[in-house]
Amino acid sequence: MKRSEINRACREAKACFEKNNWQLPPEPRWDISDFGLGEFEKTGLVLINLAEEAEYCEKLMYCRKNQVTPLHMHVKKKEDIICRQGQLAMELWAGHPEKTAKGISFALKRNGKEVAVRSGAVIELEAGERVTLIPGIYHAFWGASDECVIGEVSTANDDTNDNFFVNPEIGRYPGIEEDERPLVRLVSEKQ
Repeated sequence: MKRSEINRACREAKACFEKNNWQLPPEPRWDISDFGLGEFEKTGLVLINLAEEAEYCEKLMYCRKNQVTPLHMHVKKKEDIICRQGQLAMELWAGHPEKTAKGISFALKRNGKEVAVRSGAVIELEAGERVTLIPGIYHAFWGASDECVIGEVSTANDDTNDNFFVNPEIGRYPGIEEDERPLVRLVSEKQ
């Protein structure tokens, strides 16, 4: 991923946060990824780690319309994904999509209430709505509105070892091609 793409994504996310009165903490920990696919406009996400404690994590995320975070799951992490601004679309699976029949029903919490969802279904969250994902639930998400601000509150976070993507070509952290000076340092960069 080019540094200029990272800088542009950072500027766009900051502008969206400011427009929607989301204040970032001092020295936020930025994570901007194209998931190693080289198509940030299509497959990418901006994340800011707000809290990283042994017991829990909080993130604020930003994506544009139809910018996908690819299907993945976590073995350890339980998380609430919250649409903070705009609309968020999510594709959900009870298990690995290649090993789980599409349409199989499973339960998850939406806005704190257990609901039935079908594997492979796409649900949309409006601002303020959330889903609770337990370990093993495969999920992809993308902005259904022009811009989307997403929150995540989860058990302890380990992005290096607890992200299991369906596409084996995906890498959690991008390589960086330095074509301009960095605006921010990413969590994946050595300090």
